[in-house]
Amino acid sequence: MEKSNHIFLVEDDLSFGAVLKSYLEIHEYEVTWVDDGKYAIDRFKAGNYQICILDVMLPNVDGFTIGSQIRLLNKDIPMVFLTAKALKEDILKGYNVGADDYITKPFDTEVLLCKIQAIIKRQPTHSENEQIIFTIGSYEFDSKIRSIIRNGEKQKLSPKEADLLKLLCQNKNELLSRETALRKIWGEDGYFTARSMDVFITKLRKYLKDDPNIEIKNIHGSGFLLEVKE
Repeated sequence: MEKSNHIFLVEDDLSFGAVLKSYLEIHEYEVTWVDDGKYAIDRFKAGNYQICILDVMLPNVDGFTIGSQIRLLNKDIPMVFLTAKALKEDILKGYNVGADDYITKPFDTEVLLCKIQAIIKRQPTHSENEQIIFTIGSYEFDSKIRSIIRNGEKQKLSPKEADLLKLLCQNKNELLSRETALRKIWGEDGYFTARSMDVFITKLRKYLKDDPNIEIKNIHGSGFLLEVKE
């Protein structure tokens, strides 16, 4: 089978890194492994990757810093953080950086493999008859190229930002339940994914703030409502 998914792995534990790299390669993934944070960005720039797996505790440059730098280079690439600490603050920090998932050591490699497969499978696809262009007040949202335009100014969105805005548009002026959004975009409706979604809602509000006729309302305990006054 031809390897079609290239993983960027940053892990300083040499024994664990070698085992994880071999395990992923056995399952038909190509893996570029970096064991020191200070080399990570240069190696990332030199490759073409489909997903990043970043250890948080690294020598010289930590995983959150690397993740933030990667986001500046590529807004779209999925990221999974690995950590030996299960602190809520660290997990939320990872999601604020733009994590797609977070896994605490020690973990079963099969669990990580399933998470990788699920993330790749969830990458946006568009059916032939699916609506792609949406009008949101004075904005035009293109869900395929993930951009919103107003007065000639374009704002690029990340995949999850675009997926969430698309769901809101499909339910414009109607309630979008938290459970529906979480399951469709994140594949689960756990506490930390819910907090992650709140971060993305805040970002969408910022992108749409210049039109006073648009409001993304938080319906307490239920979900969100994209209200557009005509």
